Amino acid sequence: MSRLRVSGGRSTAARVITGVGAVIALIEVIYILMILLGANAANGFVEFMRAIAEPLALFFPGLFQLENYQVGVLINYGLAAVFWLVVTGLIARIVR
Repeated sequence: MSRLRVSGGRSTAARVITGVGAVIALIEVIYILMILLGANAANGFVEFMRAIAEPLALFFPGLFQLENYQVGVLINYGLAAVFWLVVTGLIARIVR
């Protein structure tokens, strides 16, 4: 019976890890969409999302210096979102 509990706990932990990665990726995608759609940078919500998205993007912002700022944000922050999905997916797979 204890084997079932451990297995269930691992499965729950894997779901939590995957969920955390999805939330981080969602934050990055929301920030990308705000930039691409031309959101007002002085707006409090946009500033809040930028304050969250930048540290979560780790070393990806500025990785590719492109002429078009919007394309640069799409690529750099998009890579960060994919990175978080892949890393948390791998960690979840290891935990299972």
